[in-house]
Amino acid sequence: MKICYLASADSIHTIRWIKYFYDRKHRISLISLHPFTHPEMGEVQSYVFKPFPYQLRPLTTPFNQLYNLVRIRSLIGRIRPDIIHVHSFIHYAWLGYLSGFHPLVITAWGSDILKRPGESRSYKTKVQLAIRKADLLTCDADHIIKPMVDLGARPEKIKIIFFGVDTRIFHPERKDDRLAEELGFSGHPLVISLRGLSPIYDIESLVRAAPGVLKSCPSARFIIAGEGPLKSRLQELASSLGVNEAVRFIGNIPNDRLPRYLASSDVYVSTSLSDAGISSSTAEAMACARAVVITDFGDNRKWIEDGVSGYLVPLSDPGALAARIIDLLNHPERRENFGKMARQVIMEKNDLYREMGKMETIYQQLIENRG
Repeated sequence: MKICYLASADSIHTIRWIKYFYDRKHRISLISLHPFTHPEMGEVQSYVFKPFPYQLRPLTTPFNQLYNLVRIRSLIGRIRPDIIHVHSFIHYAWLGYLSGFHPLVITAWGSDILKRPGESRSYKTKVQLAIRKADLLTCDADHIIKPMVDLGARPEKIKIIFFGVDTRIFHPERKDDRLAEELGFSGHPLVISLRGLSPIYDIESLVRAAPGVLKSCPSARFIIAGEGPLKSRLQELASSLGVNEAVRFIGNIPNDRLPRYLASSDVYVSTSLSDAGISSSTAEAMACARAVVITDFGDNRKWIEDGVSGYLVPLSDPGALAARIIDLLNHPERRENFGKMARQVIMEKNDLYREMGKMETIYQQLIENRG
């Protein structure tokens, strides 16, 4: 098949989808607002789409849309794909709509459906038009279906496809005791967070939980990965709470090093206030057989049975979060059992190859039926 993706080239989700179908010998094209820099997939045709200059948009909206329409249709005409798959309604769904191409698949990523339509009337209108144009819509959580239906989607056009985890890469055998030594935390139990340092991920609750954890488990150490606008504020908070020696902000972790970091930690934490389905980092931690403590939001309860395969905590509750982290640090056997259960869940319900296999079948059916 000739598959054309309209998606962010700098997203790990985009890269994983492309790599799967590239490895399956399909011919892949990518249209993105960012350059695609992956020489190991050198046969992927990538195009950087440059919209009409932003500073002129308020005065030239009709011309802007005509410009984008002509450019995207010209690109699609050169590529001549069998199918177009859009990832995220933000930016890319509108380009998919303007392309006029069928079959068109659009995948919702979460806040693009759950939050953004309520913040902008023009964005909501574009989402509604794109939804009606699409031949198929996918998402990775049941609670996204109703918002899409409310925006005009027909329920029979929506399918649940999980993003999937490569359980051969994210595996407990990636554990490496040298990691703690490299971080200056040798001999200490490690608590890790991989969410961005933005308000939606509420890392502040984890920093505020740290003093309580350290009071009961003085040897605990916290690895906070990721970047975002709140980094300086969170570092200052850690210092004001007197825990900066036990909390390490390490920035973004390269994707190829994530399995080592997750498998070498003892407890994974996600304090997010909103997610689509299960977050990728949570699923990857579970695949590494780590005990997880995550917020009780959205579909998380469908993935974690509280007290059996992990712990669920209320949103923005540092006290409850600290109590669950302490419990896991103080009970290694429980921590190990939770991790084993969590990995089994991912292997059964969220395996990358199974989910992408479903998508491959859907592509074939849509192409066969496009007439």
